[in-house]
Amino acid sequence: MAPPNSHQTGFPERLQPYPGSTSHLTFTLDPGSAPESPAGVGMTARVYIPADMLAIALGADEVARAITETAKDTDIEIIRTGSRGACWAEPLIEVETDAGRVAYGKISASDVPGLFAADFLGGGAHKKRLGPVSDIPFLKAQQRHIFKSCGLYAPCDIASYADNGGFVGLRAALSMSAENIIDEVEASGLRGRGGAAFPAFIKWRTVMGANGSQKYIVCNADEGDSGTFADRLIMESDPFLLIEGMVIAGLAVGADKGVIYLRSEYPLARNVLEQAIAVAREQNWLGPDIQGSGKVFALSVFVGGGSYVCGEETALLESLEGKAGIVRAKPPLPALEGLHGQPTLIHNVLTLCAAPEIIAKGGDAHAKMGVGRSVGTMCFQLAGDIKHGGLVEVPFGLSLRELIENFGGSTRSGLSIKAVQIGGPLGAYLPPHLFDTPLTYEAFAALGAGLGHGGIVVFNENTDMRAQALYAFEFCAHESCGKCTPCRIGSVRGAELLASDTSDLELVDDLCEVMVAGSACAMGSMTPIPVQSAMTHFPDEFGARATQAAE
Repeated sequence: MAPPNSHQTGFPERLQPYPGSTSHLTFTLDPGSAPESPAGVGMTARVYIPADMLAIALGADEVARAITETAKDTDIEIIRTGSRGACWAEPLIEVETDAGRVAYGKISASDVPGLFAADFLGGGAHKKRLGPVSDIPFLKAQQRHIFKSCGLYAPCDIASYADNGGFVGLRAALSMSAENIIDEVEASGLRGRGGAAFPAFIKWRTVMGANGSQKYIVCNADEGDSGTFADRLIMESDPFLLIEGMVIAGLAVGADKGVIYLRSEYPLARNVLEQAIAVAREQNWLGPDIQGSGKVFALSVFVGGGSYVCGEETALLESLEGKAGIVRAKPPLPALEGLHGQPTLIHNVLTLCAAPEIIAKGGDAHAKMGVGRSVGTMCFQLAGDIKHGGLVEVPFGLSLRELIENFGGSTRSGLSIKAVQIGGPLGAYLPPHLFDTPLTYEAFAALGAGLGHGGIVVFNENTDMRAQALYAFEFCAHESCGKCTPCRIGSVRGAELLASDTSDLELVDDLCEVMVAGSACAMGSMTPIPVQSAMTHFPDEFGARATQAAE
């Protein structure tokens, strides 16, 4: 049990953050301010410990418990925050000092006695001291807009959210016409961050002009791509940003109901979102009369069933309606006939989270960042064999090499990089000679690749690229909804071909052509991308005939 002078705040009350957890820490629902110090005791020391899924898995709860037990007579407040996204340093704890917040990385419960001995509450020297948070190179070199508040305060602390610029965009939107809101989104050049990169304003204007008795905002939070975790970080660390973005979208298109379609593997995000929605209702940012404006917006969370294909918007809608997650034929488009046959605006988490700043600062400010039609910032997620894995938010235009080397620090193993896969399990494999390609939609499209949701997985020199290509087919076979023959059967036949000893890959190419041309959705049409990119860039691993064809 925590000593009487220890106070823990900041995360929704819970006994177990996710199934199987051994945590027994509880946290108050109202993060509030620091408790008053008992008479005769000095200022309260504040320690910030992340309580997102990754930090908890790496022992953050145990660290919090060890600090409370070691504090003894020290008046200390532990604030459970979201994560800053420096995954390589988790659990990353911070202490508030006169010089600002000082960070200590990769902390375990066994480190805690040594931290106290080193006076970490005063920012003292320790082998795991990373220095002032603002000076950590991984974070300092970024230009954060969507993730600027992650890790600063407790996820459900609505007062701190407002103090850090929250609701400025929504306040402005409440006094704007729907047309003016969409004009700002158009001026911003915002494109969907879910992978398709479709201009957001076109969807907004289409839904606004559509006829329907009920319109919906649906957030696609079914983040299923390998190496991606940006949506999770936002939902577990800064949920009010997503809520604000969805309300703004509702005001723009005339929708008064919203649903967050959350992947089932994110139970902690569900906990945070539901608590944040409750707080937003209490504070009148959701409900029948938002801030006395007369505007209405209701929001709920729907947990999916674990299907990868439900990341496709029409399969997602089927799932929301209680049906099997099978893709719909298009047209009609969801913007015209979506959820329950009504006009529906569907965006992923990061797209909606860009809206508050666009409205608060104007679309032109967003459009000035980036290169060409790839404007704003992109939230890249570094994973795989990488030294500094984590989230990197920068404007479009940085090269892939700069991202991997300057932010990622190259491989964790020390081995050379053979390839990176960008855009999830259906993304292209790119070799080192293409690493100077700028990270823009246009530059990657020219390579036959895409940025997808920003996930980047690094593979070292020991990777078997034929096995990776085989995995793409196997993944498609496992996750296909089964609606169309090219995807359902083509993926199985592709896996059989690559699993055999054949080096004649012309049939594989023919099969890929059929899947691209005939599949009902991106599940089947994109599976050939990792297969053919591996065959193109690493021909020696596919047999003699593939090598001759490449020559």
